[in-house]
Amino acid sequence: MTSYKSAESRFHHMGIPTTQVMPGERYSAAFKMYTSDSPGQFRIQFHRFEEDSPLHPIIQKLPHVAFQVDNLLTAIANKKILLGPYEPIAGYKVAIIDDAGVPVELIQTDLTAEALWRKSSSQEDLDTSGLSI
Repeated sequence: MTSYKSAESRFHHMGIPTTQVMPGERYSAAFKMYTSDSPGQFRIQFHRFEEDSPLHPIIQKLPHVAFQVDNLLTAIANKKILLGPYEPIAGYKVAIIDDAGVPVELIQTDLTAEALWRKSSSQEDLDTSGLSI
């Protein structure tokens, strides 16, 4: 666990934009984005965006690191929000902030990585209810 500028956080995953079609992609109609998981040892996701994706350009163009935090609302207080906060998967709250021009995803969840990945692969699309994009 790392404490950085008064926010407790743990590495969760890394997201990398790609233009290549990847095996096992899942589609989000709301974000016009495909997500796939790396088969490697570490939690790496690839994100491929359609041309008219509504997500902020830096989310689409730059890799992001995701950190798990104990309290999402506290962690994003006074930050420039690019997306969220919202709960795309039950029990998994997310926001993406702009950290000096770099997207950083902050996550609050009690789900294990295995439970989260199982839910995300079986859920048809991300729940974006209440989110304006």
